Amino acid sequence: MTPQKGAAFLLKIGDGGLPATYEAVAGLRTTQMTINGDTVVVTHKDSGGWRELLSGAGTRSVSVTASGIFLGSDAENAVRGNALAGTLDAYELSFEDGARMRGQFLVQRLDYAGDFNGERTYSLQLESSGPVVPV
Repeated sequence: MTPQKGAAFLLKIGDGGLPATYEAVAGLRTTQMTINGDTVVVTHKDSGGWRELLSGAGTRSVSVTASGIFLGSDAENAVRGNALAGTLDAYELSFEDGARMRGQFLVQRLDYAGDFNGERTYSLQLESSGPVVPV
């Protein structure tokens, strides 16, 4: 396997159409995805002292964090609108090798910052609601 470029890890937001088309959230400099899973322990006296877990059980979630320079794109404005309204929306994560994942996400946090003579930056955190599936 060859290393993949971080710049090719894109966050995109759906347009609400059927079928949805996705637009990249512009200005992102860093993007990170975390897949979380809670476990269900089913250890019993015949486990021989070893912990046993139940496959396919528990709660799974995907968290996405990103930060970048605010450019005022339609996609950035849609993210802000979702944050203010507390609404779920369709998002897509795409990678350099062509792999993509889609799901419904809630904007958990959206921060803006700026210096007097510097660019306006933002950071955001998304939390999945429902399945996040490869496409």
